[in-house]
Amino acid sequence: MFQVQFITHYTETISYPQSARIALEGGCRWIQLRMKDATDEEVEPVAREVQALCRDFGAYFVLDDRVELVKRLHTDGVHLGKFDMPVDEARAYLGPEFIIGGTANTFEDILRLHRAGADYIGCGPFRYTTTKKNLAPILGLEGYTRILAQMDEAGIRLPVVGIGGIGADDIPALRATGLNGIALSSSILRAEDPVREMERIIRLTQQ
Repeated sequence: MFQVQFITHYTETISYPQSARIALEGGCRWIQLRMKDATDEEVEPVAREVQALCRDFGAYFVLDDRVELVKRLHTDGVHLGKFDMPVDEARAYLGPEFIIGGTANTFEDILRLHRAGADYIGCGPFRYTTTKKNLAPILGLEGYTRILAQMDEAGIRLPVVGIGGIGADDIPALRATGLNGIALSSSILRAEDPVREMERIIRLTQQ
């Protein structure tokens, strides 16, 4: 199954919990709360609110970074960027029952994350995105095709989710590379009707 993940975002009119609700109402069942520049004290009440929403909709709830908060709130898992806690340390701290994802830009990153015990890979960016600072080199379709071929040669069977500036029109080509899913953020919230846009994306991924 081709999975759709939504990474929370906020705009002048949409809060983090509202963005999560939009994605959930549109049929997304994997929400990652990402509040990179906030403190744990600022993140915790928002995380509790989004976690409650995810439970109501039967969705997975993953927190970006903040491993201690993940354990305290008992979220479904954590996503770790290149400069966050290493995956093996997070696994030792959290134990086997939590999902741990890691960010990759190269096959070498994936190899390292696989050895460290990651459950899935967020690989990107697909194209330029304003959502992330310090953007890694852009991969495009060719980059995903190359990395997935290298994984196949190495016998690495981790799910890989494409991320970075992805919209509905990209889905057929991205699926054809062999990716296991996509992560979206601003392309949903910028849409004229964000709930309808998420519904459209879910339909496209199920065709």
